[in-house]
Amino acid sequence: MGTPHGYQPTVQVLERARQLALQSDGEIVVHDDPLAAVDGADVIYTDSWVSMGQEGESAERMKVFPPYQVNSELLSHARPDAIVMHCLPAHRGLEITDEVMDGPHSVVFDQSENRLHAQKAILTLLLGV
Repeated sequence: MGTPHGYQPTVQVLERARQLALQSDGEIVVHDDPLAAVDGADVIYTDSWVSMGQEGESAERMKVFPPYQVNSELLSHARPDAIVMHCLPAHRGLEITDEVMDGPHSVVFDQSENRLHAQKAILTLLLGV
């Protein structure tokens, strides 16, 4: 995981994630260097830098997060067959560039479509249809 200093998950969240990762021989490592975070990565997953409810932090986040932008340079440090994911909506040119989002490594729109079908299944279950 790559995130700027001060934006790391809580100790409780990290501990739970580490416990779950051990069940599949995985490992959770947190880096504040974006290049170290993607070095050899199979998957790069990004999200909006400012989510709903965090608008008051927008100016500060715009200063801190640019080195974490998913762009061709950052992607070049991952595995050659790495995929790029984003939960959408994306702010093109901020957390992800057009060339990556629309490029051959992107599964962003497949991810979105799959989420749609999962949400429909949940609605069907809840409605008892």
